[in-house]
Amino acid sequence: MFKRSLIIGLGFAGGLLLLPSLVVTMGSDDEEIEEQPEAVETSQNQAFPEIEETSEEESDSSSGGEGLELDLKVYRANTETVETVPLETYVAGVVASEMPADFEAEALKAQALTARTYIIQQLLYEDAVDIPQEADVTDTDMHQVYQSKSELEEAWADDFRWKMARIEEAVQATAGEIILHEEEPITASFFSTSNGRTENAEDYWDETIPYLQSVESPWDEESPRFEGETRLPIEKVEEQLNVRIDNGQLEDVNARTEGERVKEVSVGGEVFKGREVREALNLDSSDFNWRVEGEEVVIETRGWGHGVGMSQYGAEGMARSGHTYEEIIHHYYQDVTIAGSETIAEALRDLESVNS
Repeated sequence: MFKRSLIIGLGFAGGLLLLPSLVVTMGSDDEEIEEQPEAVETSQNQAFPEIEETSEEESDSSSGGEGLELDLKVYRANTETVETVPLETYVAGVVASEMPADFEAEALKAQALTARTYIIQQLLYEDAVDIPQEADVTDTDMHQVYQSKSELEEAWADDFRWKMARIEEAVQATAGEIILHEEEPITASFFSTSNGRTENAEDYWDETIPYLQSVESPWDEESPRFEGETRLPIEKVEEQLNVRIDNGQLEDVNARTEGERVKEVSVGGEVFKGREVREALNLDSSDFNWRVEGEEVVIETRGWGHGVGMSQYGAEGMARSGHTYEEIIHHYYQDVTIAGSETIAEALRDLESVNS
């Protein structure tokens, strides 16, 4: 069922193709699939461990595409208005909001691919979320965090020029490119920091997605959020989980996932999924151990985010080790290809044909 219209002009090598009004929809997950990392200064000389090279198809290009002349209707939550934003401007605003601008260029390019793929997939497939004013996407972590140039200039002040230049260079280098699995745009989920491995999609969202499977990500140990600790009053934990912790005792974790996160844990006679505990207690990660100290529950976590898809600090580590953005994409998303704007044009033409 299609619910929103979008006027699209697709410009690439052969010239300009104008499509009539196109009704498209967006697909959503129960969990937001991106989390904004803490903007931190990073050392350009820091060493990261190497891994075996991942392979990619020869059709993948490192030179970027011609871009896509496509305008998005972005709902601005703070002003409750809708702004019309060109696709690549939107992608730049997302990359600037979701990844520190001083990350390596190849990491920024990988983030640009995830941002562009995410919005294209949202446009092509139905979204259960009712977006206000018939917009295509929000500017919040319901979809992807987006900020305009004026907002970024205010936030970055004297650093705006060099930071924006880095972001725009990465976006332009990948213009028009998206990530495909079996010729369809992927759910390009990403997160800040892994615990050393990413998570299988089915272990977090209860849905098996073949290209979102657990892989090693050793570079994340350099992230400032690789390890964390949360202290909560016992009463708070009992309230949030709706259990009683008898005699100040917490049971051991029952089982862990392939990604070494908590699969199940028992407390107060109830069994919880690791994700349920993470969300109820607002933890950084579902990889945790906990214990009682006095009147508090001490929870030690590893990683930051849901763990599915591309680790942003992992991407940064790979880039510093000399890996390209294509290699980063192929490491975190299995059996995918990187395609240019003509593929998006074909998908949108097919969708228009179905709904005309």
